[in-house]
Amino acid sequence: MRWLIVLGTVFWAQFASAQGQFTSVWEPVCTLGQSAAAGCEDIRAREIVDASAAPWRAIGRVNFASRSQRSHCTGVLVSDRLVLTAAHCLYNSARKRWIPPGSIRFAAGYQRGEATAVSVVSGYRMDAAQGAGGRFNNRADLDWAVLELAEPIGDQVGFLPISQIAGQDGTVAGYPGLRPHVLSRTGPCAANLAGAGLLRAICPVMMGDSGAPLLVQTDTGLAVAAILSRIAPTPNGIDALFLSSGVFELNGVPAQVP
Repeated sequence: MRWLIVLGTVFWAQFASAQGQFTSVWEPVCTLGQSAAAGCEDIRAREIVDASAAPWRAIGRVNFASRSQRSHCTGVLVSDRLVLTAAHCLYNSARKRWIPPGSIRFAAGYQRGEATAVSVVSGYRMDAAQGAGGRFNNRADLDWAVLELAEPIGDQVGFLPISQIAGQDGTVAGYPGLRPHVLSRTGPCAANLAGAGLLRAICPVMMGDSGAPLLVQTDTGLAVAAILSRIAPTPNGIDALFLSSGVFELNGVPAQVP
């Protein structure tokens, strides 16, 4: 499964120094308490939801598998063919190259080895500033990607709308490393603005949740307000960094890989 990546910008390096080191490994998440069990209690306490039921089946695993690597992140359908996730999920850091779309599968409503619908990824697009020269740009506001599916499975399982609501309680639904085969959601996570296009919240999330939606309640139901990018374990809990919906570019650009 993909790690939640280390922040590289000066601003976030300074923030992490003050609040807790942003990390690419999960041990710090599980050692916030006096033992691994205590440190991961909040993640284990997340509510397991029925991934085959609406609206949860619009969320799924973004899976990549090769002879040498198996990994996953979380993604969410926002149209019949488009899935939001984190850009770092698509970068093979060991080989320093982007994962080919044909090697990625999106399993909507995945639960315990089964999925409501599955599609191969036909292409993906990211911010124009991401992937220059084939490299991954670690800038926080660039860590988003839109997967284009070969099959319009959103017509079958449904999809979630995008919301511009920010700065309110939301819930995160994803596939954390401790429970990678069941969809679980957090309790309320109060998200606050943390810069242009960025939100922060103390929230029990970890690697595997990368790309998971921060969901907010609207008059018409749940909507996607942001996606999870990275974490910083702190004495007060997991400090999570999200990219708000305002930074996504869903339409008008052909899907492409750097």
